[in-house]
Amino acid sequence: MIKRELYQEVIFETIKKGATVISKDVKEAFERSIAIETASAAKEGLEKTLKSIELSVEKDNPACPDTGWPLFYFKVGNECELEGGFMALEEATREAVKKATKQGYLRATMKHPLTGYDPGDNVGMNIPAFTYKFVNGTNIEVTYVAKGGGSECFGGTRHRVIAFADGITGIEKFIIDCYIASTRAGAICPPSILGVGIGGTANVAANLAKEAACLRTIGSVHPEPMIHKIEDELYEALNNLGIGAMGTGGKVSVFAVNVEYAYTHIAGIAVATSSNCMVARRATSRIYNDNKVEALDSPNWFEGR
Repeated sequence: MIKRELYQEVIFETIKKGATVISKDVKEAFERSIAIETASAAKEGLEKTLKSIELSVEKDNPACPDTGWPLFYFKVGNECELEGGFMALEEATREAVKKATKQGYLRATMKHPLTGYDPGDNVGMNIPAFTYKFVNGTNIEVTYVAKGGGSECFGGTRHRVIAFADGITGIEKFIIDCYIASTRAGAICPPSILGVGIGGTANVAANLAKEAACLRTIGSVHPEPMIHKIEDELYEALNNLGIGAMGTGGKVSVFAVNVEYAYTHIAGIAVATSSNCMVARRATSRIYNDNKVEALDSPNWFEGR
């Protein structure tokens, strides 16, 4: 059985790591982009951002002043035994968020949407948010994602229903139009990791888009050739727009385009986009049933699909 004291501390450490240390794939995306970028302003911006990220690790500070929404993705083994069960897991997560906020790894950014009441600890109605996926086994994996306010609120997330008659061309045009509009809003911090959800209801498509943006590693590809082709086509098209780092112009406008899908109704195809900012903060830890803990490089969220 996995002890509550252990998983609460692991969740806190996962938040801390996600807030202060960018993942290996993100760092490598910065390095590749700096190597190929020819626009001086964009190249300098990427270099200075990478330096800032390295200093965040050195100084144990958040990688971005906007520490975003605290989102948690739990990949749970069907035979996993948690002391206190899932209610205790969620309460432990809330306590870990409060601790991370008090210690300065998270800023107090969560507030009541109508009154503006700010509890000061990032815990309130439906926040932090929890998503579960159940798999075989006895372990549990926790992934913490910081979804920034700019990439979410100011145009970074959009959706529309596309007619079957418009096909893949209509889907790709909508996504390109979305990204142009999102970057014009000036808040999504390109080069982004762009997630795309195709199919399902509007909320299913939006959830898939967010998971594709936040949980797939840069450089991963969808295993189905048709979806992979869409990823490649969009990646090339968006980088050819010349948006560049923070809209300054340049060769690198997206780090990656990740597409996921769900079956849809014959009436139409819901399509959603979700942008994740260039620092793409996340961290994943696995807790074994014998209470051993392992840090993972990837959330492996779509493994096995």
